[in-house]
Amino acid sequence: MSDRPHAKIDFAPFARALAKKALTEVELTWIEKRYEQWLRFGRVADERIVSRRTRIVGFRPSAVFAVVRWAANDYGTVHSRIDIVQALASGEPYTTVPFVRPGGSLLLSIAGWPKVEQVLRAIDAVEAAGVDPCDASPDHWRHVAARIRIGTQPRPYGRERHEAWLRRKALGL
Repeated sequence: MSDRPHAKIDFAPFARALAKKALTEVELTWIEKRYEQWLRFGRVADERIVSRRTRIVGFRPSAVFAVVRWAANDYGTVHSRIDIVQALASGEPYTTVPFVRPGGSLLLSIAGWPKVEQVLRAIDAVEAAGVDPCDASPDHWRHVAARIRIGTQPRPYGRERHEAWLRRKALGL
């Protein structure tokens, strides 16, 4: 054994790296009028700017967020899509979603600008009811996806539905 004192190890960088690894990351790119990805809602826990046009945002487990993707060429829109995703804890099974690492629980995925607009209006309606879309019931977003896919209007999500969701959540249901 040596008589030298033990070196003091700073574990803070390891703890920060581990905490970052637990986040669900979303890569957002913005090339004006060509390729645009943006968050419609979500509580960002971490953000890194990669370049003038690209940033990576992180979400904690169970956070709900909406990502809109839109691409165009010289003739107009070629792709539009919205995904509403719930971030998951490390080790949980997940669905892969473009530009979302590692993935998440996919609550809604709609493509085509007319349908994406319907989803954006549904999000606006939740906000108009005084509810943060991040806090709305995940089942509501699944309902919105199903209704829009079959061409019908989703049921409104108001304070009453939200209160019912909060009571179910408190009971662990």
